[in-house]
Amino acid sequence: MAIHSLLCLWFLSTLTCCLAADLTYVQEFCSKSPQKLSRYSWLGSVRLFQFRVPQDAASVRWLLSAIRGSGFNCGTQDIAVHVRAGAPPVIDPLLSAFPNSTAVSLAFNLTLTVPSGQAINATLLNVSLPAPGDWFLAAHLPKDDGKIEQQGLPSCSYLFQPQMYVRRVADTPILLANIPVTQTLTFPATLAHFKIFVPEFSSKVDTQLVVQACSVAGSDCGLSVTLGSRSLGQSSVFTANCSGLNPCTASISNPPWNAWVRVTVETSLPNITATFVISANSTVGCKPLSVSSDFNSSFPLGAPSLGESAGNASSHPGNSPTGNADNASEWVCLRNPAMFREDQDVLSVRFTLTDGNTSVASSMPTVLTLDLDSAADTGGSLTVQLDLNTSSLIGAFGSVRACLTPSAPVLKLNTSHSCDTAFTQGYSLEVNSSETKALLRVPFPRAALWYLSLQTVCNSSDCANASAAVSVSAGVSACIDDCGLHGECRLLRTQSYLYAACVCKAGWQGWGCTDGTTALPFSRQLSAALLLTLSNLLFVPPIVVALHRAYHVEAAVYLFTMFFSTFYHACDQPGVTVMCIMDYDTLQFCDFLGSVVAVWVTIVCMARLREPIKYMFFMAGTLLIAMAMQLDRRGLWNLLGPVLVALVTMVTAWVYRAVKRRHCYPPSWKRWVFFLIPGIGSALVGVCVYVFAQTDANYYYTHSIWHVMVATSVVFLLPPREPHVPPWGWPAKLCGYRVCRSQKEELYTVT
Repeated sequence: MAIHSLLCLWFLSTLTCCLAADLTYVQEFCSKSPQKLSRYSWLGSVRLFQFRVPQDAASVRWLLSAIRGSGFNCGTQDIAVHVRAGAPPVIDPLLSAFPNSTAVSLAFNLTLTVPSGQAINATLLNVSLPAPGDWFLAAHLPKDDGKIEQQGLPSCSYLFQPQMYVRRVADTPILLANIPVTQTLTFPATLAHFKIFVPEFSSKVDTQLVVQACSVAGSDCGLSVTLGSRSLGQSSVFTANCSGLNPCTASISNPPWNAWVRVTVETSLPNITATFVISANSTVGCKPLSVSSDFNSSFPLGAPSLGESAGNASSHPGNSPTGNADNASEWVCLRNPAMFREDQDVLSVRFTLTDGNTSVASSMPTVLTLDLDSAADTGGSLTVQLDLNTSSLIGAFGSVRACLTPSAPVLKLNTSHSCDTAFTQGYSLEVNSSETKALLRVPFPRAALWYLSLQTVCNSSDCANASAAVSVSAGVSACIDDCGLHGECRLLRTQSYLYAACVCKAGWQGWGCTDGTTALPFSRQLSAALLLTLSNLLFVPPIVVALHRAYHVEAAVYLFTMFFSTFYHACDQPGVTVMCIMDYDTLQFCDFLGSVVAVWVTIVCMARLREPIKYMFFMAGTLLIAMAMQLDRRGLWNLLGPVLVALVTMVTAWVYRAVKRRHCYPPSWKRWVFFLIPGIGSALVGVCVYVFAQTDANYYYTHSIWHVMVATSVVFLLPPREPHVPPWGWPAKLCGYRVCRSQKEELYTVT
């Protein structure tokens, strides 16, 4: 009910604005299916949602619904939500360390609280003038406390559902270069929307506002001019206050290339009417030389990176000053060597230069283009590495400074300028004679054309001819360094969007599994492996007891369980103490199957059915258990179902014998006191430890206790040997054991 009320209020407010403004506004709606949240342990436990904000969106509103699902006696629960435009949010709830040379900008986040006794929390998140393109929302519960919850047991669950409402301008006026546009703001409208296209190689955008008429005295209408679109948590707009200024000028340097820039005029005063004239212009300050009109001479078909790797030449802008120019007398102020893009695999892209390295001068910047304009490239990590060739230094060389920026390059890289462009923050690198290598990693780079600008910085005033050769390696990989030695890179998916993350082992943490603050020492890893594997040797006594009492099938099941449980836990270790004799999935299936079948045959054996019926139960139960394990290996009913069926069978058989004999069954009190009660007690202790006491921290010894208790209970619960069966089940030594029927029995069967 609360959600519907919020929707109605928002639609009414939207309709009022649409009727009041001169522009035409339309609205769009997008909803995602609710997803169950998990406690945060790594990025794979986060639920990721992707939205597409259209061009010319005036405002966007997310309705974030946190819903309490199943469970009882649930207290107050906090839900963390992270929002980012252009790429998935980079988050670090565990406060772990990032790998070296990694540039991180944590995403905007907020917390939704579901109070105790309340089933839902609906929160509105408003963004005016949102940046167009993909927006990502990530939601999760707080840090995992390490408690291992058995699937199927009642627990408190929470769902998260985001819904997006967009108010878009359908007919945004376009500001052409040096062509004034007259506009009137009439109450209740307080905003006027415009946009200007910024061509490639633009270095500056200027807007000028002139107030012609104002309904208040003094001609001060409280106007302001805003350039750009907003991204949460980032300074992505420039605002100029025009109060008392007429004309008013707003200018930005290093604007985004080949993009529309939003221009918004807003008044801060109520009940006014203002008429103004606005104009805009973009300045193209510097261009590289044009390539030759001869396609064969400008396109290097023999380049190793293209001929051997079948790469694609990046055509943004694709000019090289080293080629034959159509106008050789043109002044060169920018170098722009072509980059080859090679798509190697999912989230695997490599960028290479035609000649392997590039010359970086002090007189002009060298700009390299990395085409990551597709959302398919944002789910990995962008890596850029510079390698200075010290034998190529010319002049008063000091260092080579580089800036990596999205959407627009930095064209002046002297020491007094930062790597920031008009709307985005860049990342800097530097190499010199003492530090010849520089590395930069950017996890989840936003979808854009990225520019790597390089320029030589001199160590003296005379740097007219200073230059150096720099080798550039760039590309996108799924995970940083493939998660190193202490993690595993996994590919994740939300609907059609793919991204990757590291799942760390043995207590290691961090984006690349490089934070060893909570890492397990080798001694603890070894003790855990020994406890979990050697505790299975407690199944040797049940095997011996079963063989002595002539329960050969049961002994075979216990041997199967002991073998695969031992080697499954040897393969399931998180650190370096790992030994896998076969595929991990096969070992896990056999371990889970053997454990449940061992319980099944033990209880059925206690029922003491006739042999044909008993073996029919053994086979049918094993087949059904194998099917259930294939469907859901960790389901609670995979163990609970066979146990209940076996107990019902056993109790029915015991009651039948007790009624028929008119005596309690089993008849001996010693059997109850010395065998059944200790066996049932051991089994209950093991179940309680397995279900309620296991955590990630104590798993290696609580699960070992489970092994010991189950094996001990089997020794006590196996029924005694049948009176007519000799010990070990053989009438004589092994040499006298009859494998086949005798000749007399065969003749009797034939006749």
